[in-house]
Amino acid sequence: MGLVRRVAFTMVAGFLAAAVAVVSAVPAGAVDPLFLGWTGLLPPLPTAYAPADAAECAAGEPTCVDATIARMQGRYDGLVASCDHNAVFALTYLRTTEEYRRVAAEPGFFDDVSYVNTEDAVFAAYYFQAYDAWQAGPGTAVPRAWAIAFDAAQQRRLAGAGDLLLGMNAHVNRDLPLVLASLGLVTADGRSRKPDHDQVNVMLNRVVGPLLHEAANRLDPSIDNIATPLGLSYTALMQILVVWREAAWRNAERLVNAPTAEARGRIVNEIEAAAATTAATLRTLYTRPGLLPLGQDRDAYCASHG
Repeated sequence: MGLVRRVAFTMVAGFLAAAVAVVSAVPAGAVDPLFLGWTGLLPPLPTAYAPADAAECAAGEPTCVDATIARMQGRYDGLVASCDHNAVFALTYLRTTEEYRRVAAEPGFFDDVSYVNTEDAVFAAYYFQAYDAWQAGPGTAVPRAWAIAFDAAQQRRLAGAGDLLLGMNAHVNRDLPLVLASLGLVTADGRSRKPDHDQVNVMLNRVVGPLLHEAANRLDPSIDNIATPLGLSYTALMQILVVWREAAWRNAERLVNAPTAEARGRIVNEIEAAAATTAATLRTLYTRPGLLPLGQDRDAYCASHG
């Protein structure tokens, strides 16, 4: 328990340091947000090797990423054509995956590109499955965090940033630990895969500014204001994602190290409940009158710009 508390304290301290750094360290007009790679300082917990359990892209070919991008593009095209509020997260995920495809081709960016390609495909499949289950209608099980996100989009009452954060929360806080645990956290020779997990944060930092700008230009102009409830800039917004991704890794460690199936089930339930609570909080924050621009003009804007 002491180790868990120390990790949690370090994560919170890192986030606070990031928020403070935003005030003094981000130069005006910077192309990329300041990146604070504090998660790389946190050592992984010991975990045993387990072969990856992947139904998608088991061999990790780059063509898997290409196929995922094509699938995302088709879905985004359908959503933006009707100015569906799910288009914000769909565009964000599409551009992020395109950026991943580029950096994965850079020699040395990742230690094990094939593994991360598999993770990319499996991770995307969780999103596709959740959305398809929602579209199937009543009677189809949808993870609670995703159900809140999709319902909020269907109600069309949130600012675009709210839809974005709801999708990020469901995918990172709920889906990612399950994906990581299913694929294994160490290599066959016992090396941790956490360095590649942390390297994804570097990639995400590259794309956050351009994708928010594009989403604002095409879908909702308030998105690029980053007028979040805490008044965060690009860097601090990115640090929320970094904190969530670090928590996902730690939850994956808990899953992999669970001594029994019953213990693992309890951890899964905790992950589901925490993501759903965060989703409910975000939905409330982003629908409070006067807190952020509401969506009345968002649909008209999308119709003329999307």
